[in-house]
Amino acid sequence: MKFSKFGQKFIQPTGISQLMDDLGDALKSDKPVNMLGGGNPARIEAVNELFLQTYQALGNDGSFNNSDETNSTATSSMANYSNPQGDAAFIDALVGFFNRHYDWNLTSENIALTNGSQNAFFYLFNLFGGAFTDEQNESVDKSILLPLTPEYIGYSDVHVEGQHFTAVLPHIDEVTHDGEEGFFKYRVDFDALENLPALKEGRIGAICCSRPTNPTGNVLTDDEMAHLAEIAKRYDVPLIIDNAYGMPFPNIIYSDVTLNWDDNTILCFSLSKIGLPGVRTGIIVAAPEVIAAVSAMNAVVNLSPTRFGASIATPLVENNAIKDLSDNDIKPFYQQQAKTAVTLLKNELGDYPLSIHKPEGAIFLWLWFKDLPISTSELYEILKEKGTLIVPSEYFFPGVDISDYKHAHECIRMSIAADEQTLRDGIAVIGEVVRGLYDGAK
Repeated sequence: MKFSKFGQKFIQPTGISQLMDDLGDALKSDKPVNMLGGGNPARIEAVNELFLQTYQALGNDGSFNNSDETNSTATSSMANYSNPQGDAAFIDALVGFFNRHYDWNLTSENIALTNGSQNAFFYLFNLFGGAFTDEQNESVDKSILLPLTPEYIGYSDVHVEGQHFTAVLPHIDEVTHDGEEGFFKYRVDFDALENLPALKEGRIGAICCSRPTNPTGNVLTDDEMAHLAEIAKRYDVPLIIDNAYGMPFPNIIYSDVTLNWDDNTILCFSLSKIGLPGVRTGIIVAAPEVIAAVSAMNAVVNLSPTRFGASIATPLVENNAIKDLSDNDIKPFYQQQAKTAVTLLKNELGDYPLSIHKPEGAIFLWLWFKDLPISTSELYEILKEKGTLIVPSEYFFPGVDISDYKHAHECIRMSIAADEQTLRDGIAVIGEVVRGLYDGAK
């Protein structure tokens, strides 16, 4: 059977498809698997309890749907389409929430819903990256500028045709964490960024960063964010911020930072990392013209976004429970998980060339095995055979030729969302294999 160019693009092996396939295979496996590779959030008792209570309340509230029959909000959310912009009640709740906490003066024209963050970035990267017609009616190919790589594995293949990324490699600083050595931090190389030919020549359609960063847990400082916002305005392109792990929900962020928005900023949120990945609900906050474009794409691709997650989250946004849950349960849980994982890693590999990116947020640790005798893609295969899943670093550098960039072949992303026993077992396997590789190379 023959597929179009569009079809050929999406059936090629990709990092994100491999990751999701391996996760699915692990769940079906009859052998125990140490799941340290995926982005699934942890099962936190207080989180699950609140969602279950909210769902049960929705099922019993006696709301009306569009017919004359009495029905619950839960039933109504599944039995009726929203408009292409998304569930109106949830959008209104979000407008109130953001204005209440941040004084952004939003209206309902500033928010659209999508079927998850991945869906949102498919829209946004194709809106701002690819073929444009300039003022002289000539075709110009524009890229999405990633000011700091490594970046999220799921960005790489969302463009309908080809890949349209320009990326900047980081400054790498050795830092301490909780008074300990053996950590590093990525920082934006603004000298390299400001001198990019693509930026100066008008071949950038948008700037995008995640905060905290998936895969590394890096949190861009307020100064870095302000500098990026200034560059975006100077070159008349939007600044897209992937806030899937950030403020105000799920707020898995340990640095003292602020969240800002203006008409040139596109903020993307998700219900996934607060514990609802299966309901596939993404949130875009942007200028009205962006929201109108996203809504039009929703109509073509999905008819309308799913309403189930919106129905669960609406009361939690209205009464601020979603923020309280994030601040008091979700963030402390992952902060403790990071400390536990760091201690285990230090115990396993303290005398070996391991450096850990300073844990500042998200649900991962980013591990750098300096001068590892094999690539981490090869390490991934060995660990998978031993029942432990991680993600190798090569997939996290869209827009960069990493063939001669050694660092991009020496890191792994490790999830800390698993229970403590899985962390212990998985890190023990990683320690055993990595020690053997270094010892064998002596």
